[in-house]
Amino acid sequence: MAQQWAALLMKTGPDKEKQNILWNMAGSFCYAFASMVLSVLVMSLAGEDQGGIFAFGYSTLGQQMFILAYFGIRPFHITDGSNEYRFGDYLHHRYMTCAMAAAAGGMYLLLSGYTPEKAAVIFLLVCYKTADGLADVYESEFQRNGNLHLTGKSNTFRTLLSVSIFLTALVQSGNLILACAAAVGAQAAGILIFDVIVIRYLPGVDFAWDRKSIKPLTAQTILLFVSVFLDFYIFSAAKYAIDANLDDRSSGYFNLIFMPTSVINLAAGFVIRPVLTGLTERWTSGEFSGFSRKILSISRIIGALSVLALVLAAGLGRPVLWIMERILGQAYEGKLTCHHVSFILIVMGGACYAFLSLHYYALVIMRKQKVIFGIYVGLTALAAVLAPAMVRREGIRGAAEAYLILMAVMASGFVLWTWLGIRRARKGTGNRKP
Repeated sequence: MAQQWAALLMKTGPDKEKQNILWNMAGSFCYAFASMVLSVLVMSLAGEDQGGIFAFGYSTLGQQMFILAYFGIRPFHITDGSNEYRFGDYLHHRYMTCAMAAAAGGMYLLLSGYTPEKAAVIFLLVCYKTADGLADVYESEFQRNGNLHLTGKSNTFRTLLSVSIFLTALVQSGNLILACAAAVGAQAAGILIFDVIVIRYLPGVDFAWDRKSIKPLTAQTILLFVSVFLDFYIFSAAKYAIDANLDDRSSGYFNLIFMPTSVINLAAGFVIRPVLTGLTERWTSGEFSGFSRKILSISRIIGALSVLALVLAAGLGRPVLWIMERILGQAYEGKLTCHHVSFILIVMGGACYAFLSLHYYALVIMRKQKVIFGIYVGLTALAAVLAPAMVRREGIRGAAEAYLILMAVMASGFVLWTWLGIRRARKGTGNRKP
């Protein structure tokens, strides 16, 4: 029966490449849509304080622990075309990083001074996101194996399963802790059904592993991990500053107006992910002109999408925020529309983040881990000072301004070093290949 289930999920039809693209889009959309909708629904069902706690736990601290579990390895894993490491090596390394994430999340909460209820909700969300980090190693192997559609299916079905069970439990019980516990159970079931069972029947996957491989794999990816970990801190510095300096409801409101970043990143992901393998092949084969042309082509698409998003935010942002207030209820009247300018600033920052994501992947392909690390260290220092100061001075508006400044500076650094790297590579080979 397990074999039949795996065969059903692996089935693609005559155009596998099209299925890869469509399922990747579906998975990315479901994941981003859930992230956006859940905060609204929890705030509506459980109140603004509980909604703020959930928003911080799900999209900030929980996601930070996902980064620890994920360890920044996915770009390295999916571009490991020479099979330097086996799937078993990646899997056992992920077991280690997931344990670290759960422990780190628990330690943070012990030192946080949160109420027991708030700590319980956030710890369950840390567990949920850590499980998401475990699923990622399977989904990375699906992609490396040429079966991106399985990655998309896993992301889609796991998200639908866990979110539906979470909302059902919240509506039926009215208890956020119980609902989060149900979501963790559903996440574990989803990993088993859509990842563990399927990969066992996927040809070309090597489950063997060597304990000695863990150290060199860690050494090769540690800078990527620290860089991605710092990247998310920079990305979320405004949210951490709000949690530390304002109240829980402010966290909830900021998370709601922050939602456009998910849409922009989703659209950018649709454009970026399917071409990573091709970009890798161009770079490793020395086709630097083709590599640079592809980067420019994707940059134009992201630029056009960013302009569209900014126009929509300026013209339709206030009506959208008004509609969200109506969904939340009469008690929320005017509590989102007053942040329209902050909403626009966040969209601008999200556009910058889309650009830096493309150039981040380019630098990973070019194996410029030290450059990535250096940019993140500098921006982390800036974020640690800038975000709290601006939040204390201007509240939510200050948080939005800090986010835009940080994203713009970081994007500038990534773009500059990507093109310097391409220029040096082309000079070094005389650009012999077209």
